[in-house]
Amino acid sequence: MGRGLFALLLSALLAAQAPDASQRIARQDPADPAHPFNTPAAVTSPASDKQFAAWRAQAKTALFIPDHMPTPAAHDYGSFSPMSGVVAHRVTYASLYGMRVPAIVYRPDRAEGKLPAVIVVAGHGGSKSTWYEVYAGLLYASAGAVVVTYDTVGEGERNALRLTNAAAHDTVLPGKESPARLGGTMISDVMGAVSYALSLPDIDPQRVAVLGYSMGSFHSALAAGLDPRIHELVVSGGGDLDGNGGAWDSSSKTMCQGGPYQALSFLPDKAAILYALHQRAGSTLVMNGMADNLVAVPHHFQSFFADLNARVEALAGPSISPIDMVFYPGVGHRPSWVNRDAAEWLNARLHFPRWQGVSIDSLGETHIAAWATAAGAIINKGYEVETKEGGIEAVGRDFPAPGIDQLQVVPFAEWQAHKDEYIWQALAKKILQAQGLPPDVPVPAAEDGGRHGAAYPATSDSSH
Repeated sequence: MGRGLFALLLSALLAAQAPDASQRIARQDPADPAHPFNTPAAVTSPASDKQFAAWRAQAKTALFIPDHMPTPAAHDYGSFSPMSGVVAHRVTYASLYGMRVPAIVYRPDRAEGKLPAVIVVAGHGGSKSTWYEVYAGLLYASAGAVVVTYDTVGEGERNALRLTNAAAHDTVLPGKESPARLGGTMISDVMGAVSYALSLPDIDPQRVAVLGYSMGSFHSALAAGLDPRIHELVVSGGGDLDGNGGAWDSSSKTMCQGGPYQALSFLPDKAAILYALHQRAGSTLVMNGMADNLVAVPHHFQSFFADLNARVEALAGPSISPIDMVFYPGVGHRPSWVNRDAAEWLNARLHFPRWQGVSIDSLGETHIAAWATAAGAIINKGYEVETKEGGIEAVGRDFPAPGIDQLQVVPFAEWQAHKDEYIWQALAKKILQAQGLPPDVPVPAAEDGGRHGAAYPATSDSSH
């Protein structure tokens, strides 16, 4: 074999073994605060529509998300009025692998014309009963939107013991595909909530927003890139998608974050591509605290997003809007999308029917720690402090906090009889079976004495 041919074959072999090498180019030292990106330089010409369509299709395939989402096949289990002017519906909708998602859907009690839709995506351990899901539901429904809040995989009614803050989805499953399949399901649940909202006759398909916090910021950002029906995206405590080997790839939450993001490492610049896909359809607001130790500080602040915006614009062309961003000094991990900055940004794009001609200032503000104590809302332990969730000044006054009984969707007897349509163990079993593996599902830590979530009432059915 000639030396030239051998070198060519060796080069091809090395390229095949390192499909993400194109993203590991020699920038300046990634430890340098000015260039902490571990991502490619901007491209020299925009990508074509065909290329964007191919990237979206390839990313969905890598995450085992089908081309067509399941029909919502919604079940309505009745409604209640948590406050004047707002009705909350108890609903389930279809997910992947034949599973169903319990959701509380807040909406104005009376409305005319088409309404915007808002999907709220919880952070790690969050569920539809967590304070910010409830508050966002009441706030934006009182503004005139339909707001979908739901239990994430392994939480609330999707937990075998009906725990919240249980993190069952962190339980590592065998199988090479398991993280991408599990993470893909969590991302598809966002898209499923969009499908449910758009199945309602009074929703304007051009006014659909997703709000994501922490882990939910990751799922929301990926869902927005993969689903052009999502027009507005607000992420808090995250949104800082980076490159191969970066913070998200290295997440200790392998099943819901690290593994799914690694599955996209074949993309030439996965962060810029995902955001470019979304920015072609809408706009994004990133809201992060500058003392948030769950974001890659100090490297993922203004210079990071300026660089990301440059790469997104280079891919999608100069006509797209840049990612908007706001950084709060001295603020830690929190869902800022209930504050005034978010309310004004969303109102300018979604045109909330009840906020037209209304000053946001006139709606007042609520200090979340004081409200949660007085109303009995659930804030995860350690997040009630001023620098985190407890210190948020949220738009609105005198909101209630519905109890856990009210926020249960499926009547207990029915849930018990059909819980394999809801709980993490059933989903995990199907993920293993899809790979031809034995359906030997590990016991999640919170259900085996390893940690303790907050329990739903075990047999309560008083809300129906």
